[in-house]
Amino acid sequence: QVQLVESGGGLVQTGGSLRLSCAASGRTLTNYRVGWFRQPPGKERESVATINWSYDSTTYADSVKGRFTISRDYAKNMVYLQLNSLKPEDTGVYYCAVKQIGASTYNYWGQGTQVTVSS
Repeated sequence: QVQLVESGGGLVQTGGSLRLSCAASGRTLTNYRVGWFRQPPGKERESVATINWSYDSTTYADSVKGRFTISRDYAKNMVYLQLNSLKPEDTGVYYCAVKQIGASTYNYWGQGTQVTVSS
């Protein structure tokens, strides 16, 4: 079992920044991939960024490349998502999730944190 708790969301103006945090507990994340997802109002959930916990390889959605950065802290068992140059279309509930490397679906999810970008 893995427990995930997100924090750091809030209300920010266009062009602003936020840093989201995901605290993982229950087990180490070796051989896991951690992902940040978001669900805009009235839309489906989408992948934003992912990171391989062991090898630090990352992926990003085209819509956030160059603006968002995913990172992890081994010692603290934390994953972060730095959000820069925010746009109104970045508004949504942001979720942290994990899956074992090679698995097709993410099977552990946090409760989400709200990000609202005002124009």
